[in-house]
Amino acid sequence: MLDHTDFQILEELSRNSRISMKELGERIHLSGPAASARVEKLESNDVIQGYTVKINQAKLGYHVHALINIFTKSTYHQPYLAFLETQKQYVIHNYKISGDSCYTLECRFPSIEKLDEFLVLLNEHVNYKLSIIINK
Repeated sequence: MLDHTDFQILEELSRNSRISMKELGERIHLSGPAASARVEKLESNDVIQGYTVKINQAKLGYHVHALINIFTKSTYHQPYLAFLETQKQYVIHNYKISGDSCYTLECRFPSIEKLDEFLVLLNEHVNYKLSIIINK
């Protein structure tokens, strides 16, 4: 069972996972070693499953961010999933969902032209509905 201090730790690590244990302890009113022990316990209990890096996609040349709802043409999804394997440079996440569509793709593209090329190829396997993200 998580207590208030555990939730404070998770909140602080969500803001900055590179924070030192000393600074984390200061923010949540524990010593550095006590904060470290708490973090290790959260990791060993699989509450914390890893740490990530937030990447500025625009700095990498990806200026178009899109969400694409996928409507499969049959119950056999393997051709669509195989297609995605060839498009890893654009696909951030492929979520299998419930609702009107079967999947939601989160993608990024360097240009509208590359997005268009992707959509032409995608349409060979599935139908889709496109939303372009204007601002996060």
